[in-house]
Amino acid sequence: MPSAGYAEGTVYDILGRDVTKIVDGVLPAGDNLIKFDTAGLTSGVYIFRLITKSNIEHIKILVTK
Repeated sequence: MPSAGYAEGTVYDILGRDVTKIVDGVLPAGDNLIKFDTAGLTSGVYIFRLITKSNIEHIKILVTK
């Protein structure tokens, strides 16, 4: 993150359904590591959406079991 601030990160399945929220709070500036436990998920493609004050990013996640 370019500067510290509130961030919300949600994982969605390929149909756009909300799976879980894994970030909901203030993050420090710089690189941040977010761990995501896939234990309850089936194999497939998921989308992680991170919303900050200045940006929205989407990242594809491939879960294989």
